[in-house]
Amino acid sequence: MIPTLVLVGRPNVGKSTLFNRLTRSRDALVADLPGLTRDRHYGHGRMGDQPFLVVDTGGFEPTAKDGIVHEMARQAESAIAEADVLMFIVDVRAGLTPQDAAIADRLRRSGRPLHLVVNKAEGMNRPLVAAEFHELGCGDPLVISAAHGDGVRELLDLALAPFAPKAAEPDADEKVGTPGVLPEERASATADACGGKPAIVPKVAIVGRPNVGKSTLINTLLGEERVIAFDMPGTTRDAIEVPFDRDGKQYTLIDTAGLRRKGRVFETIEKFSVIKTLQAVEEANVVVLMVDASQDISDQDAHIAGFVIEAGRALVLAVNKWDSIDDYRRERVKVDIGRKLNFLGFARVHYVSALKGQGIAGVLGSVDKAWAAAMKKMPTPQLTRVLGAAVQKQAPPRHGLSRPKLRYAHQGGSNPPIIVIHGNALDHVPASYTRYLEGCFMEAFKLQGTPLRIQYKSSRNPFADKD
Repeated sequence: MIPTLVLVGRPNVGKSTLFNRLTRSRDALVADLPGLTRDRHYGHGRMGDQPFLVVDTGGFEPTAKDGIVHEMARQAESAIAEADVLMFIVDVRAGLTPQDAAIADRLRRSGRPLHLVVNKAEGMNRPLVAAEFHELGCGDPLVISAAHGDGVRELLDLALAPFAPKAAEPDADEKVGTPGVLPEERASATADACGGKPAIVPKVAIVGRPNVGKSTLINTLLGEERVIAFDMPGTTRDAIEVPFDRDGKQYTLIDTAGLRRKGRVFETIEKFSVIKTLQAVEEANVVVLMVDASQDISDQDAHIAGFVIEAGRALVLAVNKWDSIDDYRRERVKVDIGRKLNFLGFARVHYVSALKGQGIAGVLGSVDKAWAAAMKKMPTPQLTRVLGAAVQKQAPPRHGLSRPKLRYAHQGGSNPPIIVIHGNALDHVPASYTRYLEGCFMEAFKLQGTPLRIQYKSSRNPFADKD
């Protein structure tokens, strides 16, 4: 059994810092700002031979009745219902608060195993600082410093003891947690049930401007309110990874923070969120770019699309809130896309309603096709034949007295596909001719959904260094 450890507490008590410590990652945003975490955030850890799942939650206010705080409380309640062990985090430097008492009352009534964790106690007398928290009625407090790692091992020993009673004592130098998926990896892997071979689980990042419906799309796909969808720009702050299964095929969906124009990003929290979103794009295999049909296509939409292409990610364009506009507006949106996003000619476009689930299946179908195109294998003989036909139809323009000679091509990489063309005098092939070749290769190999890179390698002139 893999136990689920859920971290609960009021805002800014160090839950995300402890999450990162337990998972040996920097997946959760951490800053000395209350309310930074809002959605449930899952991560994997290991101590010895015992794996475990950790769930970070937003600041819990069980009595909240409306607004974003109420939505955060609902997310925390969902996590509590999933928990095998609850870790109730309090801040020793802030002392015992009425909000701590309200949370303690709610957690005691859950019936789940509960551990009271007194955090931020670096350099303090542990028995002394724990004394006032006994009145919460949650058992003996465990005093730790999540930032420094003090007491974390003892906390895990206690929390995991019921799940691994026969586990061998780990080595003294063994560290808490597991490296998990490295940041530079762009796809996760699972064991194939038949042959034990790794099966790629594509990562799909949902990106766009604030309030275009990214979280709503993920919740509709999952059939549950897994991430907070609220009619307020900036609701999502972190990049949240969510496993998803459709017809036996697995995906990892990544909900991201909305990206505003650089000049409008003022708050430290939002700057952190932008960095996490850009990292999510880099780590994704396919990106779904969402735009809002009820608003004009903006320069920021084009900037986001440009970043996705620069990162070499396969792309699907989803035009959301299509059900909320009339026919005149729909035609205007299509013209706007053709004018401002004309460089996305390789991407499939879907007109959807994330709230009602209209057109969503088509988006996933295009994600599959884009991912397949990004990973397509292109044999050298076929590439060279396509290159020869393209040159025969339209030769590259001269540069001075010489004309570039394109001799053969081979594949240099995937995701994005890279085609390396060899020949002579290739240093001055114009960008317009490169775009022409890209179109020829994309049409021949049906590479819709992914950008394509072309690299040139000129043969060395043996007489170049001679007088």
